[in-house]
Amino acid sequence: MRYPNRLLPALLLTLLSSVSFANDAQRFDGNWLTTVSCANYRDALGFSYQFVSTVKDGVFHGTEGEPGSLAIDGTIPTDGHASLYAKGRTGSQRYVPGRDTPKGTEFGYNIDARFEGSTGTGTRVEGRPCTLKFAKQ
Repeated sequence: MRYPNRLLPALLLTLLSSVSFANDAQRFDGNWLTTVSCANYRDALGFSYQFVSTVKDGVFHGTEGEPGSLAIDGTIPTDGHASLYAKGRTGSQRYVPGRDTPKGTEFGYNIDARFEGSTGTGTRVEGRPCTLKFAKQ
């Protein structure tokens, strides 16, 4: 009869660890104001715009609409260091390096992001230099 009593602490510890892990995975959940800023680059004008993104169960999703479009997706691990991916379509040629890219052309890039508490920052990994800021709403 003593054997089951020894299993109870281990079972309780396992159960509490899984509850803690679930809470950690959801610590960034909510709405985030996402700001994308890109400086002038070669012959392209700089720009900045904002849109609301959501995080649910640690999965980030943000969509910005017309005139160009951009969707950012990825997972935010419990440590807050995320690799996100942006996929979109170009808008006005004035904001596109080279200016020979037709409006509506698909593009994509990786984002190295870091979330901590209610804020976050990110940088575009390849191509035109851009920064991102995230503020939990």
